[in-house]
Amino acid sequence: MTLSNPRRHADAVLTEIVRNGVLAVTEEMKTNLMRTAYNMIIYEALDFTVGLFTAEGETISIGIGLPSFIRGMSNTIKAKLAYYAAPENGTIGPDDILVTNDAYITGSHLNHFTFSQPIFFDGKLSAWACCMAHWPDVGGALGGVTSDIYSEGIQIPVMKYRDNGRINDDLVRIIKTNVRLAERAMGDLRAQIIAVNTGHRRFTEILQRYGREPVLESISRIMDLSEAAARARTRSIPDGVYEAESFMDDDGLDIGSRVPIKVRVIKRGEEITVDLSEVSPQVRGFFNSGPSTGYSCAQVAYKCLTSPTDYPINEGSFRPLKVIVPEGTVVSASKPAAMRKWMTFPMTVVDTIFKAMASAIPDRTIAAHHADLVIALFHGLSPRDGKFFIGFVGPTGGGWGAKQNEDGMSGVVCSNDGDTHNSPCEQLEAKYPILIERQALRPDSGGAGRYRGGLGTETVVRARAPMSVDVQSDRMHCPPWGLDGGHAGLPNEVFVATRGEDPDDQQTGKVRNQRLRPGDRLFLRAGGGGGFGSPQQRDPEQVARDVRQGYVSMQNAREKYRVALHENGAVDTQATQALRAADATVE
Repeated sequence: MTLSNPRRHADAVLTEIVRNGVLAVTEEMKTNLMRTAYNMIIYEALDFTVGLFTAEGETISIGIGLPSFIRGMSNTIKAKLAYYAAPENGTIGPDDILVTNDAYITGSHLNHFTFSQPIFFDGKLSAWACCMAHWPDVGGALGGVTSDIYSEGIQIPVMKYRDNGRINDDLVRIIKTNVRLAERAMGDLRAQIIAVNTGHRRFTEILQRYGREPVLESISRIMDLSEAAARARTRSIPDGVYEAESFMDDDGLDIGSRVPIKVRVIKRGEEITVDLSEVSPQVRGFFNSGPSTGYSCAQVAYKCLTSPTDYPINEGSFRPLKVIVPEGTVVSASKPAAMRKWMTFPMTVVDTIFKAMASAIPDRTIAAHHADLVIALFHGLSPRDGKFFIGFVGPTGGGWGAKQNEDGMSGVVCSNDGDTHNSPCEQLEAKYPILIERQALRPDSGGAGRYRGGLGTETVVRARAPMSVDVQSDRMHCPPWGLDGGHAGLPNEVFVATRGEDPDDQQTGKVRNQRLRPGDRLFLRAGGGGGFGSPQQRDPEQVARDVRQGYVSMQNAREKYRVALHENGAVDTQATQALRAADATVE
């Protein structure tokens, strides 16, 4: 085994102190951001990521909100370093804070503002504290469709929010002029500054206590150990070339025109290459994302397959991974591609990588999940005070895929959003003129299998005042697939039922900035996860338990699992054996 860097001789005790220290720093950054943010999407949904990075922009530790930002924040810091490397652009000083929301650098959309604060010690740039957070309003079109980045909001190139301790008031005025809810935007901006200040202060304390060189040597050592662990687990994967494909419903503009997703994984020795060359070219609609996301897709999948429990998340874990992602795909789009729903396609790319690896390492892979936020964005004038509001419902928890030895999780947010949460119904109803009528698991939504896919959920929202709603969800036509004979879960479903309409008569599909009247209802149904293994291999007693819990109907127990139940819910052993024997004879 050859590591990318020679093995450091850092003190073992100090290395563990630093390992836990950087985790503590990023956790405190998260806590302070949540306590001071103005918008629920930050302090309740946790749509943010904070992190510490080396002077060169390599990841030391990330306090994950969004797994896809494993690469995006690192690339953002590197882009800032590259910009200020040019003498005509000035230099980076100890009292600076840099900012950008450039979607083609971060890999996301314009709603993600990323602030980075350099950490100098003994006159030398030693690290970075960084915070990305979602702003609900950045100008641009409200709902509906977009076909280029210019219609999606204000764009802030790499620049200084604070220069030598002096805040750039012109930049602040420009931002305030281009957003509808300036007070909330400025509140979230200040919260992000608090987060990076926290990272700067706490990491500096570590440097002061233990010394710059010993701490940086410990960080290098931690990365080397992460690399060694990742290489060892990679060697356990059989060599070979593995491929899989899936598809997305459409690009949000050309409705019904499928967007192909195809991946190739090449395993040789202790290294893996993820080739995304055959992922669809960037689309006309708004489901594109920048090159950082293409790399993140591979990194998220690779970490799940090789080192899911290793912390902190750092650059060393990814040294055995190579990624091929040519410019111009839906996960490496170039300007002026629209990016508003950047997060949707990458989740299916990750699921498809798992699908490709299922035959090689079935014990480490997972069936597909619902793979969408299933989030509703709405806006209007509040009847309480006549003021403009922008709100959201979601992310809607859905089903995750089953594993080789375990049922899938139910009612969990999609993989792109990692640690994010949905917002409490009571807060939504207090802040916006809506009523959450129902939030429940969807029976029979989990794919049948020896191990059952997780269940999706249904959320029913009733409007209490006129408002507009926009739901641009996907994966309504590509159900979450099963593995090794497991069945697919139910797909996502979204529709509006106006007053007096029967919900069962409505057709699911994207909701484009539709006007709701009081009493109209929005239905958000997140899909279930795929099953793993043949359903007829599932323990009949486990099927009976699922029926008692309401997870599986008696009809599906009989038709898909071939399990007969008595009226009292107990397994009819003889009838079950007959059903399964008859199927075996047919096969």
